Amino acid sequence: MTLQAFALLAAAALVRGETPTKVPRDAPRGAAAWEAAHSSAAAALGKLSQQDKINIVTGVGWNKGPCVGNTPAISSINYPQLCLQDGPLGVRFGSSITAFTPGIQAASTWDVDLIRQRGEYMGAEFKGCGIHVQLGPVAGPLGKVPQGGRNWEGFGVDPYLTGIAMAETIEGIQSAGVQATAKHYILNEQELNRETMSSNVDDRTLHELYLWPFADAVHSNVASVMCSYNKINGTWACENDRVLNVILKQELGFPGYVMSDWNAQHSTDDAANHGMDMTMPGSDFNGGTILWGPQLDSAVNSGRVPKSRLDDMVERILAAWYLLGQDSNYPAINIGANVQGNHKENVRAVARDGIVLLKNDDGILPLKKPAKLALIGSAAVVNPQGLNSCQDQGCNKGALGMGWGSGAVNYPYFVAPYDALKARAQEDGTTVSLHNSDSTSGVANVASDADAAIVVITADSGEGYITVEGAAGDRLNLDPWHNGNELVKAVAAANKNTIVVVHSVGPIILETILATEGVKAIVWAGLPSQENGNALVDILYGLASPSGKLVYTIAKREQDYGTAVVRGDDTFPEGLFVDYRHFDKENIEPRYEFGFGLSYTNFTYADLELTSTATAGPATGETIPGGAADLWEEVATVTATITNSGGVDGAEVAQLYLTLPSSAPATPPKQLRGFAKLKLAAGASGTATFSLRRRDLSYWDTGRGQWVVPEGEFGVSVGASSRDIRLTGSFRV
Repeated sequence: MTLQAFALLAAAALVRGETPTKVPRDAPRGAAAWEAAHSSAAAALGKLSQQDKINIVTGVGWNKGPCVGNTPAISSINYPQLCLQDGPLGVRFGSSITAFTPGIQAASTWDVDLIRQRGEYMGAEFKGCGIHVQLGPVAGPLGKVPQGGRNWEGFGVDPYLTGIAMAETIEGIQSAGVQATAKHYILNEQELNRETMSSNVDDRTLHELYLWPFADAVHSNVASVMCSYNKINGTWACENDRVLNVILKQELGFPGYVMSDWNAQHSTDDAANHGMDMTMPGSDFNGGTILWGPQLDSAVNSGRVPKSRLDDMVERILAAWYLLGQDSNYPAINIGANVQGNHKENVRAVARDGIVLLKNDDGILPLKKPAKLALIGSAAVVNPQGLNSCQDQGCNKGALGMGWGSGAVNYPYFVAPYDALKARAQEDGTTVSLHNSDSTSGVANVASDADAAIVVITADSGEGYITVEGAAGDRLNLDPWHNGNELVKAVAAANKNTIVVVHSVGPIILETILATEGVKAIVWAGLPSQENGNALVDILYGLASPSGKLVYTIAKREQDYGTAVVRGDDTFPEGLFVDYRHFDKENIEPRYEFGFGLSYTNFTYADLELTSTATAGPATGETIPGGAADLWEEVATVTATITNSGGVDGAEVAQLYLTLPSSAPATPPKQLRGFAKLKLAAGASGTATFSLRRRDLSYWDTGRGQWVVPEGEFGVSVGASSRDIRLTGSFRV
């Protein structure tokens, strides 16, 4: 059955109020899935006037429709007013929707089933609201700059992990019959000057880091790709022929359409001729500047833009519509629809399983019916001004569940740490004293006589159109907000059993906190959205053993990352050596490395086995969505036995890192190329299986302009993190 057929079944099921049919992981990909859709689109072209075609590719203008992006209906082919809506963690402006966990939290679970379910549930909500195009998920920014404002919307700093998360999310969203959008393409790594700067990067770095997860997106049949605000090597991303036509549409074989980010278009002719297919929202934010519409019509009539190019734009847009079965029984637009279902279950599971336990001295956690607990910090309670009082969550008041910007959504409800802790305490007969302020004054009175003191600190960031406490999107530094270090010191001075809970968009420097006597535990709770407190209590009380792992490095010093927000153009001098690749290359000791996370149990690794049929040389297969077909073929398998050697049930994320042969020039010491999350009862064993594709063994040869498997010995490292390697082996190619 084709993907189109699955989408038609999903659409019909949703209309009947049933659980939508899911696209299985082995569903046909690529050309087979798109062929019928393009055939239908090509047939529809003959029924369209030139004005119809112009309307299909041109948004109606800012704030002129029910959605953040809209195109007119075309009656001749029963094509609806197309609705495009933010965002990557739920229906923006929806009133009865789920506030899903941000991508960074989903990635921190390293659980492909939860990530996929998150996509399925989001797709069901967008479909239920009659939205045709979901503006997400996010593969860029990748997060090379730890202060980057929108890193939390994506899936962390590693392109392999991000690629897997993109594929699972997209397939989940599109299983509901909703078009997913991979954004922001490409090299939009900071908020400062994002609409004027040029990201100047070499071809190898582009391919091996920043393009990698977009290839996964295309391979998973993503309907659309959003081009970004910035320039790339001096040319705007939305009119960059090499980036859009040569790389995305030719090299990656992308059969869908490219839309602009909102007001990221800068020309009429160049945007059309160099690969952009749809302009959004169709005007600037004042409604004045319009670059397509009548202007595109004139350009086509004068021959500056070929009619065949206009037809190509339209066919790509219509093909995506047909691909997802949106031409049959699609719901009417109703962003106010109640579409929540049981989706909060996924939010709680992702929020919980994305929590990373960094420190647990003296086994202070899990808590065991303490007589008295102290809870301290403004982030322990819901924003006192109201849970949605800040537009697009553009503030850091009260408990933190997501960053700010167009990727944020309204909370239907919010369970803060105090709410959930108070409910648990009532069950246990525990007294909870609260200091819901970040002031150190009075902390001792609350904390001194408690069995343990829990202090909640935060760090926030977002999109640059909102400034929060002096941060115009990007973070000003990697310190906790609101005097967090001093608050922890004051609590620990009063109570030698202090537990620090961190809700953060990304890494913060923890050295002051770690040097503070009395800090027994650090619970890295990330961005848990609406189930914040419930997920935290699940971990604090051992209702689940922590199983999250870091998706970025936590450094000892801010400068250890080797990257920072830049004032002018970004020349990407670090190249391939971002985050753990940089720390490994420069032999810098991190505080907590990429992939790190403790548990309430222990795991042992044994029995490494390797098989390989890989051959050296370039990929030469036919182009399918995602690139050369043979890049996606499995060429090696690695297995290891993981045993839960502790006393409680738990889950372990086993990680595989590859070291390429010396014949591959200037490669990172090791790179993530596989992971497996095993849920194991106490004493039980399981097999972690890592399937390596040809692309996982390849590097980008800039001279050949191809992916090449180098000849020589590949090093294989399997372990609990990028630095905690338990098993090593090798194979030759």
